[in-house]
Amino acid sequence: MSEPLLRVSGLTKHFPVRTGFRATGLVRAVDGLDFAVRPAETLGLVGESGCGKSTTGRMLVRLLEPTAGRIEFAGRDITHAGRRELRPLRQDLQIIFQDPYASLNPRHTVGRIVAMPLRVNGIDPPGGVRRRVQELLELVGLNPEHYNRYPHEFSGGQRQRVGIARALALRPKLIVADEPVSALDVSIQAQVVNLLRDLQRDLGLAFVFIAHDLAVVRHFCQRVAVMYLGRIVEIGDRADIYERPRHPYTRALLSAIPDATRLGPGGRIRLTGDVPTPLNPPSGCRFRTRCPKARDICATEEPALVPRDGSGQSVACHFPEPDGAGDFPGHDGAGDFPEPDGRDAAGASGAEVTA
Repeated sequence: MSEPLLRVSGLTKHFPVRTGFRATGLVRAVDGLDFAVRPAETLGLVGESGCGKSTTGRMLVRLLEPTAGRIEFAGRDITHAGRRELRPLRQDLQIIFQDPYASLNPRHTVGRIVAMPLRVNGIDPPGGVRRRVQELLELVGLNPEHYNRYPHEFSGGQRQRVGIARALALRPKLIVADEPVSALDVSIQAQVVNLLRDLQRDLGLAFVFIAHDLAVVRHFCQRVAVMYLGRIVEIGDRADIYERPRHPYTRALLSAIPDATRLGPGGRIRLTGDVPTPLNPPSGCRFRTRCPKARDICATEEPALVPRDGSGQSVACHFPEPDGAGDFPGHDGAGDFPEPDGRDAAGASGAEVTA
C-alpha cells in the first residue's frame, strides 16, 4: 500500500457567534475528523445538508483556517502554512466549486479563466499558454474555439466543464470536488461524472468528492465517509458501506435511495425529530436524539470511530448493526460495484452512468 497523499487528524472548525462585540457561542461545523486519501484514490463525503462537508473541503485546500487538528499533504504539514508556503502546493491541490456560474468571473473570457492558474504561477508550457488552454478545453469536451467566449454564453454543464479545466490546468495530484453536479440536470450530471471518472483513470488523480446523491457517489468513489453533525460516523470501502452499513444513520440514508422496482415507502427508515443545532450538539453520541437504538451509554459516552470485526470499515456506534446487507430499498445484495480500474468483479468493463 502506498503512503497517503492526504492525511487529516483531528480536523476541527468552529465559527464564533457574536452579539455586538461579544462572543456568545460557537458553531461546531467540523469537530474532529480523521481520514486519509491515497494517490489516485477517490473518497466520497456524504451526509445531510449542514453536516460540515463543504467546510471540510474548503479546509483541505486551505480556503478556511482550521481551528484545530492537522492536515498533511504529500508528507508535509500544511495546517497553518502561509500564502508563500502554499503557493507551490497549489499546483498539486485544487478545488471544483459547487456553483459553476458563481465560481467563474463573468468579466473574463473562458480562455483567461483557465489560463489564470498558469499565469499566477509563472508557468509557460510548451507551445504557449493559449495552446495549453485550448488543449484543456478539448480534454473536458469543449470546443477549443470557445477560448474567447464568456461564461454567460455557456450552459450549466459547459460552465462546470470550464471549472474542471481550470482545476486541471496545473496538473494537480488531488482535487476537492464540492458538489460538482448538484446544480446540473440529470443528463448533464451523467456526462460530468463520466468525465471526472475518465480523468481520474487517465491522469491518476485523487479526489475528495462531496455530494448528496448517493447513486453518484456509489458510481464514482472507491471509499465513502458518512458525516453527521460535524463528525464521521462511518467510513469504509464502497461495497462495505452500500452492502453492509453498520451505523443506524448510514442505514437510514441508504433506505432513502429511490427504488423504481418497489411501490410505496416499504422498507424506508424514517428518522424522527430534527437535526440538532451545531451550536449545542447533544452529549455523547450526536445521533442519539434520532436513533432508535439509543441507550443510556449513548448520552454519556461518545463512541470512537474504530474498525469493527477487524475489517477496514470503521463505525462510531456503541451498538453497530451486525450485518446490513440487503435490508434497505434500492439494493438487492448483488455485488455490482465497479472496481477502481473501471471493471466489475467479473472483469467486464464498468458501465457508464446514463440518464
